[in-house]
Order: sequence, then C-alpha cells, then structure tokens
Amino acid sequence: MQIVRTIAETRAAVAAARAQGRTVGLVPTMGALHEGHLSLIRAARAACDVVVATIFVNPKQFGPTEDFAKYPRTFDADCDLLRAENVDILFAPGLDEMYPPGATTFVEVAEISDRLDGVSRPGHFRGVATVVAKLFNIVAPDRAFFGQKDAAQVAILRRMVRDLNFPLEIVVCPIVREQDGLAMSSRNSYLSADDRHRALILSRTLRHIEQQIATGVTSAAALIATGLGVLAQQPSARLDYLRVVDPDTLADIPDIGKGALIAIAAWIGPTRLIDNTLIPPR
Repeated sequence: MQIVRTIAETRAAVAAARAQGRTVGLVPTMGALHEGHLSLIRAARAACDVVVATIFVNPKQFGPTEDFAKYPRTFDADCDLLRAENVDILFAPGLDEMYPPGATTFVEVAEISDRLDGVSRPGHFRGVATVVAKLFNIVAPDRAFFGQKDAAQVAILRRMVRDLNFPLEIVVCPIVREQDGLAMSSRNSYLSADDRHRALILSRTLRHIEQQIATGVTSAAALIATGLGVLAQQPSARLDYLRVVDPDTLADIPDIGKGALIAIAAWIGPTRLIDNTLIPPR
C-alpha cells in the first residue's frame, strides 16, 4: 500500500494507474476503521482496479461543542487493516494540505442540508460536502463508496454530484451491524458497557417499525407513534429525531407507499448515534 500525504502525490499516483487504463474507486473515511468501513473497501476492491482510501478527520464537519478533539485516531491500526484488504493508495493529508491557510471556500447543498442531522448539527453537512468535493477533485474516482448508515450524507452527496456534474458514480453499501443489531460506528467506542446495551434501542425501534410495515401499515404518523412507544422503554435515551422522509430530499412524507427512509438519532449517555432503514416502494 502506498501512503501519500500530499495532493500532488495523490494525483500522481492516480494518474499512473489511469495511464494503464485502470478504474479507480474511492473510499473516504475519518479513520478509526471498523467492519463497516472494510465492507466499503471490499466493495471497491470488487468493482474497481485501484482502490484509494482516505483518512482525514475533517474539522469542518464538527460543531464547536462536538467531539473533534476526542474523535478516535488509530492510524497505525487502520493502516494494518487497509493493507490486509489490499488497498492500493492511502491518502492521509494533514490539516493545512486540505485547508490551506486563508481558505474561505465551502460547498453547501441548500435546503436538504438543513434536514435530519442538519437541524441539530448546523454546518455539519457543509463541512461534509466541502471535504468530499475536494476529495473527488483530488482523486477523480470512477466510483465512490459510502455506507447506508449515513443516509442523510448519501442524499446530500448524490445531490452535489448531480448539481456540480462530477463524472462519477456514488455506490451505497448496506449498514453493517454487530450481532445484536447495533449499527457499527466509530463512535461506539465512546459507549460504556451499560450505554452499549442501552444503544440497542435504536435498532430495536427500527425493527418494530419494520414489523408494523409488514402488517400493512403505511402511515408515517402511525409508524412514528410505534417507534416512540418503543423508545419510551429506554428512558435514558434522549431522542434527537425519528422521521419518515423521502430518501432523496430528506423531506417529511405522509406515507411510505412510494418508498421511504426511516431515520433515527438519539443520545445514549453523552454519545449521539444514528441508524436508519430504507423502505422500498410498495
């Protein structure tokens, strides 16, 4: 695996691969890798000739009171995992490489970025869109791989790719869960043993909603009521949102007949976790 630290090195490495007619897949990460990330790497490996992974903890997507300083950084262990998955190039830039002193340009996907996580994390999606646009510009991949767990991020990046005419395909891979149903997340490492058990309320809520859907319920209000009833069983969970939305616009919808994203976010102790389920059109 070739580890590169600068934009110039990255572009040169990708150009060398392209000169041989090879396709390029990109997997952006903030490190602290787990099986969810590795599933993206494997999908890229299966679909592309060259796999580029990135590790960059992006300060622009963290609010002033969020966990940027304590976000887990496990670079050496991450490199071992990426080597084991036969990643070709790892781009791991420093802060000044990605945001030169005096940089004032941002990418903002209007309206859609103010929904779901955008409400409680103002500016978050502007930071995400900006850094991913920069990575798309630096690497120029044929395909970029993201996880369904970050469904709101996926919707925003798809809109950005469409609106800014990026010549690439966004590939979305399924949520990877622990055996007990907890969606894998780097932030799970923050959870105490008790909070780890309490965190199962997110996936349990979604499972109950899915069971309601299987019986024929399509009303968003009814499904949310079901979910709130389940959440009430874990009073220590502090709900951020439970919404039934259009998967592309993240706008609330009254029923799931044409398909839906059912998304949840909650604080378990001091840790904010997200989860979702994608409902196909009926």
